[in-house]
Amino acid sequence: MKEAVYKTNFPEAKLAKTGKVRDMYDLGDSFLMVATDRISAFDVIMPDPIPDKGKILTRMSLFWFDVMKPLIPNHVITADVEDYPKLFFPYAEILDGRSIWVKKADAIPIECVVRGYLSGSGWKSYQESGEVCGIRLPAGLRESDKLPEPIFTPATKEEGGEHDINIDFETSAKMIGKELAEKLRAMSLSIYKKGSELAAEKGIIIADTKFEFGLLNNELIIIDEILTPDSSRFWPKVSYRSGTSQESFDKQYVRDYLISIKWDKSPPAPSLPGDVIRDTRKKYLEALTQLTGISHAF
Repeated sequence: MKEAVYKTNFPEAKLAKTGKVRDMYDLGDSFLMVATDRISAFDVIMPDPIPDKGKILTRMSLFWFDVMKPLIPNHVITADVEDYPKLFFPYAEILDGRSIWVKKADAIPIECVVRGYLSGSGWKSYQESGEVCGIRLPAGLRESDKLPEPIFTPATKEEGGEHDINIDFETSAKMIGKELAEKLRAMSLSIYKKGSELAAEKGIIIADTKFEFGLLNNELIIIDEILTPDSSRFWPKVSYRSGTSQESFDKQYVRDYLISIKWDKSPPAPSLPGDVIRDTRKKYLEALTQLTGISHAF
């Protein structure tokens, strides 16, 4: 385990965007996407990194991008540092395993959320109204219950640390057009179905997830990350019990710690104890190993 990477700085390259996890470098018609070891919770970036997290997320996304190729193209050019533009060669050690050179697409301003189980903000909404993003669900469901079928529950993309806002399908259609919204819904549900079935075979329940899509030459492609513990709720199948909160492979471990200390979810975030950092890394690595068999690089 090498030293954690909290942020990157490549003076010769143009830093286009610093997200919660990824640093994006603009290369004209493409980006270099670097997954740091930053972790966010409740849309706030924590001051302490999780060592190797960026590498784990990158490996997992590359695995899923490959799995989903029959369904949808993606933005990956290569993850081989030797094939990157030469200006990044001096930083090969930092970039190796945690970066992807990707095509530049027109990002669609909708978070495409799919829920297969009732948890998180979906559970809260259901308790209040019996609905999630305008979708009426059967009465009597309990926390973490499997839904009769997965549902598409879009959200807005909010910048600057603001919380994404859940919206109904009609609102998303008004924002981006009905035809595109319907295409996103169908594709999101197809990807979730394929991914959740594969994960279930490996002993992992993907309770919910979010996807980001873009348009490249008028073709819909999937971008950013896909089916990682950062963008999804991963539950161990062996310990799943409906009616309560679940053990998880994702950053719920960090969220639970922050809830336990009654943090008000406003910046600045508190420091994470060493055991929370170590155990969170372990959770991410367990998810990667269980899904893909990859662990030797960590």
